[in-house]
Amino acid sequence: MSCDLPGPGRFTVTTILVTHVRYPQDWNEMNPEPHPDPAAGHPARLAVGIIGAGRAGTALGAALARAGHQVVAASAVSDASLRRAHANFPGAVITEPSQVLRRADLAMLTVPDDVLPGLVAGLAATGAPLEGRMLAHASGRYGVTVLEPAVRQGALPLALHPVMTFTGRRDDVDRLSGTCFGVTAPEVLRPAAEALVIEMGGEPVFIAEEYRDLYHAAIAGAANHLITLVTQGMDLLRTAGVAQPARLLAPLLSASLDNALRFGDAGLTGPVARGDAATVAAHVAALEAAAGAPAAGAAGAPAAGAAGAPAGAPAGASAAAVTAYVAMARLTADRALAAGILKPADAERLLGVLGGRP
Repeated sequence: MSCDLPGPGRFTVTTILVTHVRYPQDWNEMNPEPHPDPAAGHPARLAVGIIGAGRAGTALGAALARAGHQVVAASAVSDASLRRAHANFPGAVITEPSQVLRRADLAMLTVPDDVLPGLVAGLAATGAPLEGRMLAHASGRYGVTVLEPAVRQGALPLALHPVMTFTGRRDDVDRLSGTCFGVTAPEVLRPAAEALVIEMGGEPVFIAEEYRDLYHAAIAGAANHLITLVTQGMDLLRTAGVAQPARLLAPLLSASLDNALRFGDAGLTGPVARGDAATVAAHVAALEAAAGAPAAGAAGAPAAGAAGAPAGAPAGASAAAVTAYVAMARLTADRALAAGILKPADAERLLGVLGGRP
């Protein structure tokens, strides 16, 4: 993919890097102000357009505005996104995507992953003004190849994915402080990508194009599946009669997460890491028994709300939960064995408990 763009575009690559984006000679000496005062003047103010003013787009746009850039236009579809755009960018024109591009030096494409390829192809096919514009998306899955139809018409591609979850509240922009961004960009645009991420308060981590799917699988699996594991654990604790499962789990989970991030596999504890096969067998039996019990609200079952469970709460366990426990126990045993935490003889006993299960 080439970004040497001859022709009459409003900006060349050089002028974008030198004139329109802060570009110090020594990036190690960069010490940006977290919230510079736009009134004090900005050496590289960009007109920013947000295409898809959802939670992420609004947070990124607000961060760029804090850094002294100006959000001049936004597009939104849902009523919630329209309200969010009006509330956060009162000076911006709310319009359709091609008109957002027309007004912007930097267009942020902050739409769902599955929508992004069609959006880019549509903008390119309909003659939207792309030449000379920086086009940045915030998708975790994609690098810059997804922007190729726009690049062929002169757009300058960036992939800037914040490794953070957003709630739609005003404090979302504060979550970007210290957050890593998965960045993919052509070599000539890496300084621009780095500058923009730093201005938003983040830390750029460069991801090669061919590893974007693996990168995204890693962070989505770690973050999203963590929520599933925790909420499943809380459901089981409610079934066991614990009225406040979050209170019970919070210190343990905080310590476990800290151990994982600091020590890796060496932070493993618990019955699988110790090779307690009988305990693991008892866990599986208890989960299978709970999966076979009637759900809350069924005849003979506790009434909804019993043991602290809210009305409509899912059953404490299911066949899928048993399968997930067995799969995670196997993976934990494999990692513990490879790390030298679990002895081979103990691993064999665990396999005897887990091996014949789905």
